[in-house]
Amino acid sequence: MAPKIFLLGATGFIGGDALHTVVRAHPDYEIVCLARNSDRGVSIASQYAKVRIVYGTLDDEELLVAEAKKADVVLSAEDCTNADHEGAINALLKGLALRETAQRSFYIHTSGAMVVAYADVDRKTFGEASNKVYDDWDGLKTILSIPDHAPHRSADKIVIGAGTDSLKTAIVCPPLIYGQGRGPGNPRSHQVPEMARGVLERKQGFQVGPGENRTAIVHVFDLSNCFLKLVEAAVSGGGNASWGQDGYYFTENGEASFGQVARDVASAAHKQGLIPSEEVFMISDSDANSMSLKGATIWGANFRYHALRARKLLGWSPTEVPLGQTIAEAVQYEAKLLGMLPGYAAKVAG
Repeated sequence: MAPKIFLLGATGFIGGDALHTVVRAHPDYEIVCLARNSDRGVSIASQYAKVRIVYGTLDDEELLVAEAKKADVVLSAEDCTNADHEGAINALLKGLALRETAQRSFYIHTSGAMVVAYADVDRKTFGEASNKVYDDWDGLKTILSIPDHAPHRSADKIVIGAGTDSLKTAIVCPPLIYGQGRGPGNPRSHQVPEMARGVLERKQGFQVGPGENRTAIVHVFDLSNCFLKLVEAAVSGGGNASWGQDGYYFTENGEASFGQVARDVASAAHKQGLIPSEEVFMISDSDANSMSLKGATIWGANFRYHALRARKLLGWSPTEVPLGQTIAEAVQYEAKLLGMLPGYAAKVAG
């Protein structure tokens, strides 16, 4: 029988690209996707005719339990705004635990790099450098002892604590994600596109404080390949992957300074004739927060870590282009959304 996968987040940036990657690699898998409404369901069905769609939200406990109970693997690839929905997490875990089979069940959860930025958030030290670098191999105990008040930590603890001999769990924690997604819904990431939008609206480049903070980075295609390798390991009964307490996977392909990202965004916008200068100005925490939700954090905190576990156990090896080669495209995309490119606003308006 074909493996049964229940995937959440199919019309989001992360989940959409993960869906694309899994379907392309394994068209034989029986995949079920959750869709909030018919418009989202149509967008999924138009690209993936074999995918079964169920309609509901993360608040529909009975539906989530029922679908998880039918699945071999649940891949929760929700974007950060929905990833911490504890009711949904508990419902999915409950459904997997109720499966009437001797085979193991698997739950793969998406967390976020804000979990390692808690110290900057607590101290409100945005835009400043930090020497603290996490890793998911030798430093796993440090990750598992992050304070409970850290972003994503409460949801992570539920997932980690749910693991048993018959129910295996894993967490994937992406940092700044770049590149255009290939899924049926949102193709847009967050930190760089939001900075590009802010630069275009302000007509000038900006960075939070001195811009000395740094972040791990990963292309969305590489992130999806990590999800794929975990799904494949789960389908094989667990494979070489580690699960439960040891199943915490960072993803990254190096890191970048936010000051450099800010300079690259401003330079790209200037070269495209969208702002008058490539100069970058320093902005305050409050200014950043007024431009984007938690702007001081997403552009001013440190998200530093090394992804060793996926490389060592899954054979994961990021291969996509570096961040710098994608920034001009990200700026252009935001300019289109803002109607700043000739003819585009009229096209959108019909």
